[in-house]
Amino acid sequence: MRVDILASGSTGNCIALTSDKNTILIDAGIAKTKIDRRLVEVGIQPSNVRAIFVTHAHGDHIKGLPLANKYRIPIFAGVGEWKTIQCIDEALQRHIKAREKINLESIGFYVEPFGTHHDAMDPLGYAVCDYEGNKCSICLDTGKVDEYMLSAMEYSNTYIIESNHEPNMVEAGNYPPSVKARVLSDIGHLSNMQTAAALTKLVNGLGEKIYLTHLSSKNNMPGLAEMTTKRALAKKGFKEGKHYFLEVC
Repeated sequence: MRVDILASGSTGNCIALTSDKNTILIDAGIAKTKIDRRLVEVGIQPSNVRAIFVTHAHGDHIKGLPLANKYRIPIFAGVGEWKTIQCIDEALQRHIKAREKINLESIGFYVEPFGTHHDAMDPLGYAVCDYEGNKCSICLDTGKVDEYMLSAMEYSNTYIIESNHEPNMVEAGNYPPSVKARVLSDIGHLSNMQTAAALTKLVNGLGEKIYLTHLSSKNNMPGLAEMTTKRALAKKGFKEGKHYFLEVC
């Protein structure tokens, strides 16, 4: 399974997963014209996108969803999220729930949504498998990682997970108190330490690929996110480049 991070961060999120010649998108949070262009830049024809899975209906995850109307792509999103998703042809809408198994046999993917913890109606993460035995787990906006989420993501070849902020930077920053409280809450975003703690429970040192995503431009630094995870995995005796591979997006 090939992974292409087309966009990551508070300005927009979009991930392309490709198996054989079929691609699915996780989120479409940048303008549809940008998605079109970035797909072509990484060698994917937009007409080969077979499905879009939405984590939740905040703007930085759904801005480009009208792309689906152009290419007639079905969109999968939690039942509650459809209350705020607009301008999508009804025939393309797929209402799903956590723990519902979605077998896309015709395009070579099997998807299992799992519930996350964010201030949205029905937020989801996704464990995506192809028919060659690969598994990629995507966990974006969430204030915590619980045991069910860990069990849904375990034994993945690839982990795409947010490492959003460093709490001290949030506290020292210029966000209003209400925004700081939201970011740091159990329905906000994962800190570097929370992400590292989750990965120590998931990574088995078998060459897993880790993508740290959705970093805050104001409350984090790529090097800080990277070193926090590396230090945590080093305590398990794992070395980057040998036991796992890490990329900060």
